[in-house]
Amino acid sequence: MSWRYRANATLEGLTGYTLKRRLRKEPPKPPPPPPLELQRLPGDVVRPPVDPAHDRLLREPVFLLSSVRSGSTLLRVMLNSHSRVHSPIETHFRRMTVGLGTEPVRQAMELLGHTHSDIEHLVWDRLLHRELSRSGKPILAEKTPSNVFAWRRIATCWPDARFVFLLRHPMSIVQSWHEADPEKRPMEEAVPRTMSYMTYLEEARTHLDGHTMRYEALVADPEAELRRLCLYLGLEWEPAMLNYGKKDHGGFVKGIGDWRDKIRTGTVVAGRPLPAPDEIPEELRQICRLWDYIQP
Repeated sequence: MSWRYRANATLEGLTGYTLKRRLRKEPPKPPPPPPLELQRLPGDVVRPPVDPAHDRLLREPVFLLSSVRSGSTLLRVMLNSHSRVHSPIETHFRRMTVGLGTEPVRQAMELLGHTHSDIEHLVWDRLLHRELSRSGKPILAEKTPSNVFAWRRIATCWPDARFVFLLRHPMSIVQSWHEADPEKRPMEEAVPRTMSYMTYLEEARTHLDGHTMRYEALVADPEAELRRLCLYLGLEWEPAMLNYGKKDHGGFVKGIGDWRDKIRTGTVVAGRPLPAPDEIPEELRQICRLWDYIQP
């Protein structure tokens, strides 16, 4: 009597069930391909416009690159209060893609020499240019924080873009992120969630030319900081930038900018006290050193 027979007989006597050989399952079927309109053209590459003078409507756009919870909405409304700058709500334009839902249109785009990214860049440029045109102002400043994850593509899409880097003490970013929604944003998630923004921001600062600002300096002496920013942008300083509460800047709504009470006051509010060095977790110490918030 084989061991398998004895085991089956014993099991059957105890439970009424017998062991059966487990048949080998067939390998799982591959998932179905996404619908055609969600498939990117083959050989997609991100590349600059062939002729920027004609391929881009937007000229010298300004992109405010920052982490979340760094004061970018405050800087946006200050810039938007200038007579020559339109700084809209966060547009999240980089999330916009293009669906090519038939083979003929895909063939046409390839034969015309367009990559999928080329077409998306045209849509992005048209969207932001239309937003600027509706404002009646000549300069656009866009500030969606997640743009830090696409800084290379943005710089490629608009070769004449100008960049403003807004820094804030990393520990203050972490605390502000948690306090914005304590139930949904537990403190133990705050460091990894915000650290990704800070890492890409520092990468952008390393590779791109631009103007660096600090949130702490902006709220401590807004006129001096805005004067420096205007000089970088080739603008005349305007006192109206300090009185942003007197103008309409669109809704302060979660998901498209800061929505908390501080920004709604219409005036610059002092920042929180900076943390002591021993309050900074080890994970944040390197970025604090790179940003000169603690000494090496």
